[in-house]
Formats: sequence, structure tokens, C-alpha cells
Amino acid sequence: MDPELLRDVVGAAIKAGADAAEAVGAERRSLSVNVRLGELEEVEREESRDLGLRVFIGQRQAVVSGSDFSASARARLVERAVAMARLAPEDPYCGFAPEDRLAKGPYPDLDLFDPTEPSAEELEDQSREAEVAARAVKGVANSDGGSASWSDGEWRLATSAGFEGHHRASSFSLSASAIAVEGSAMERGGEGRSTRHAGDLPGAASIGALAGKRAVDRLGARKIESRTAPVIFENRLASSLLGPLVGAIAGPAVARGVSFLKDKLGQSLFSPGIDIVDEPHRVRGLGSAPFDDEGVATTPQSIIDRGVLTTWLLNSASARQLGLATTGHASRGLAGAPGVSTHNLTLKPGSRTQAELMIDAKEGLLVTSMFGPSLNGNTGDWSVGVSGFWFEGGELAYPVTEITVAGNLIDIYARLIPGSDLEIRGSTNAPSILIDGMAIAGL
Repeated sequence: MDPELLRDVVGAAIKAGADAAEAVGAERRSLSVNVRLGELEEVEREESRDLGLRVFIGQRQAVVSGSDFSASARARLVERAVAMARLAPEDPYCGFAPEDRLAKGPYPDLDLFDPTEPSAEELEDQSREAEVAARAVKGVANSDGGSASWSDGEWRLATSAGFEGHHRASSFSLSASAIAVEGSAMERGGEGRSTRHAGDLPGAASIGALAGKRAVDRLGARKIESRTAPVIFENRLASSLLGPLVGAIAGPAVARGVSFLKDKLGQSLFSPGIDIVDEPHRVRGLGSAPFDDEGVATTPQSIIDRGVLTTWLLNSASARQLGLATTGHASRGLAGAPGVSTHNLTLKPGSRTQAELMIDAKEGLLVTSMFGPSLNGNTGDWSVGVSGFWFEGGELAYPVTEITVAGNLIDIYARLIPGSDLEIRGSTNAPSILIDGMAIAGL
């Protein structure tokens, strides 16, 4: 996207009466292909260009967005934003990030862009190979298909205070889903991966074979009676327990007093051996960025240090409201004011393998699938539907289904034991996690 266009929009907003303004431009190209039962099912191509404008008049702000870049459309965008800001209620905390916190080049080389641009035929071949491998697994009788995709995204920010920032990233994804059948029973299993560089994706055959194995392993799943027992969350899913943590330490939630952790800053939340870090400069990371969406320089941070909650996650507005400094976690789309998100959040691994965690627990539930989580943000009461495997004597015994596990996250975090099998798969990652006792609702 032409940086001069953003400068022109910002300048027009100032001329129209805004005290300050920032413009955000985003361009995206993507291609995805789905196959099912060996036949091409869908090819989708997307190309988009979008523009967002935030203006300030005193302590009032307004945000508008559009996809028409013509001169007349940009003029209407500016006019609408300024008119909305004049009518908006005052917000004593709105405004730009402090100038001394803004990122200044040269930026670290995060290697987020791979110029490889696969054709639809190449993506179809990958999808087909993944599905063929899934259907070749003994016991697989049907398929939900294979899919492959590629995208290239560019993001640019310009403000009337003089900050300009730009970054570009690519993404490559591949997945497969298989259906195993035994009698009248039917089970699904899947696997999918996303990376910044095409060469970092696992092979299509290995993804398909794993999807098929997971479906077959689920055959014979049974219900179990309600009880309290140890629960292990497989590493693919364990990061789901970190989502509520992020929401609870996000500055806007803390400032509004709607967080179950609002009084826990500086306190031991986990056991002393637990560390959770945010690493915005991870090379090829799916959440990596040299600056946040307000232009604030990002820095590695220890969110949980030896069990202690060390910081809130703050953008500029929530930092002002709490009397603190932004932590470089502003996140925004084009049509709203900045919110908060992490970059590459990681629960550091422990010393025990998943098998050793099962041996330690002796008997319990290994969770391999989750759906429909429910959270009371004020109390931390949490529940989620799951399926997986019951284990006895430290070994898998049989698959189980139609179960809900529940507990209070403050209690869960205090008793959380991480395994050693950390695998970087996304922007939030964790090893397998053992909770020594949770309420399990079954029959």
C-alpha cells in the first residue's frame, strides 16, 4: 500500500478539523483449495484493500473504515469520521501512544514473508495427497476432505504525530479430516498446521496419516460416570487454558473491574516452577511483530515469572486508565479503537513427558478434543465439553466421549503441571498440562 495515500488521508483529517488522526491500510491476497473424496470441491481467491481512519477532537474519538480508495470516497471517509468525533462522548483515556514508546528502526528481521505463491493446482495436489493418506488408514471409511491455503498480508500505519510503520507476512496452511466407522459408530479425527514459510509445513502425507489415525483411535468411545479425577490436556489443546488468562489480565478488563484476576498482580498465581513468556520477536512466529498496532515497540516479556503474575497486558488507553505504561500489546482491526492481544505466548515446558504425567497421575482423563467452553469472567469458573481417552496404570485404556470438565481457573492455575512436550504450532503454545483433580461430568 502506498504510504503517501495514508499521509494524504491523515492530512485531510487535520484540515477538516481533527486535532490528531491516524490511518491504517491493509492489503491481503489469499488462495484456498478444498478437495473431498478425491474430487475438487472448492477454490476460493480473495484480494482486498481496506482503509481505517481514527480521528481525535479534544478527548473525543471516532473510527471509520472503507474499501473504496478513490479520492471522493476518501473525502467522504474523512468527513464522516470528523463529524462522528464531534458527536462522540468524551473519553479521558483516548489518544496516541506516548512518543517515547514508539518503535524506531531498524526493526529486527523476523523473516515473516515467504514470496512463494503456489498455484491452485499445487494447492489441490497438496490437499489431495493429505486426503489420500488419511483415507488409506485402516478403519477410515469416509472423509471431510483435505484443504490447503496461502495468503500474503501487508499492514501499514501512519499518524499525524509522524509515526509510520509497515510489516508484511505470509501464511501457508494444510489440513485433513477423516471419518472412521465401526458398526453404527462414527468418529472424526483431524490435523492441520499453519506456518509463515511454505517449507516449514509438515508433509501432506504425514498430516493426512495423523488425521486418519486420530479418527480410528476414537472408535469404541464410551461414556463414563461423573467423578473427580486427574485430567491431562494434550499439548495441541493445552494452550486453550491460556486464553482465559489473557482475557483476565487484559488492561481493559482489569480497568473495568470485570476480571477474576483483577487483584492478583504481583501475586503467586501458579506454582514456583511455572513461566509464561510473550516473545514478539520470534523468527517466523505466527504472532511476531516489530511493533504493536499503536506503533509501540514490542519487547519480550515474562508474563508469569516463577509462578508470579508480573504485568497486565496494556494498550495506551488502558494504561492511562490504570496509571501505568503501555506494554506494547495494542491490537486493532480497521473499524475500531485498539484492543489488547499477545504476540507469541508460550507456557515453558516442564521435565516430564506426557507418558510420565500419566504414570504420575495413575488414573484419569487425557483430553484430545474440546468444544463449547464457558467462562464466568468475574469468578473464573470454567467448564468445557471434551472427549479423549481414559488411562489406567499410566497407560491409555479406552476412548471416552460426551464429557464435561469443570473447575475454577484460579485453583486450576495453582495446581497446573506442565509436561516436556512443547511444540510450537501457533501464536499461543503450551506443552501437555496435568491438573491433579477436576470435576468430570459424564453419565
